[in-house]
Amino acid sequence: MTDGFSVPGPASHRQLAATVARISDLADKLGISHDEVFDIDLLSEASGVPADVVRALIDGRPAGEPDLQARFLQRFDLLRRTRLKANGRRYTQQEIADGAGMSRQQAGALINGDRRPTMEHCDAIQRFFRVHAGFLTADDADALETALQRTEQGLLQDVAGESDPLERLLQDHGVRGIAWRAAQLPTDKHRDKVTEWLDLLLESVKPTGT
Repeated sequence: MTDGFSVPGPASHRQLAATVARISDLADKLGISHDEVFDIDLLSEASGVPADVVRALIDGRPAGEPDLQARFLQRFDLLRRTRLKANGRRYTQQEIADGAGMSRQQAGALINGDRRPTMEHCDAIQRFFRVHAGFLTADDADALETALQRTEQGLLQDVAGESDPLERLLQDHGVRGIAWRAAQLPTDKHRDKVTEWLDLLLESVKPTGT
């Protein structure tokens, strides 16, 4: 039973394999290691797919959770662990319920797996956590494919900018890797945090008396 959710076929795995191959070629052209472009933890956070499944799918091995509800629970748990409040704490069940327009009992039942999610539940939770449509329910191969498409777009921009003097400056000073990792973070809030850390680091190493 799919409750109106689409069921993926073998084509999604073939498409994923093709995307992985294109990204590998682009990384080789740019001299970037495959470990860097296929950062398992970042891809897991961006896609919602467990890290071990991400690694298996990138390696071309069959993997993923076929059951919709189990997949929903995996993704929902990841959202609660990685999309935190400004104070660094998780959102409570009540906060999620209020933000998603449902009762606390409904939110608790979804979190605990006591209730099967509907499309309306998924849409509301995705809007609350500001992730794209399908984040909670997409087949693991499709979800990873979506995340890798952003990786591929970034690499294509790097290829196009190789003749840019600023790009060469960033490469010469070893800054490109930092910028690349920041670009893979899933939200602006995460990227803002990186900027804050860099500002603190710059302040700590600034020579005295300047």
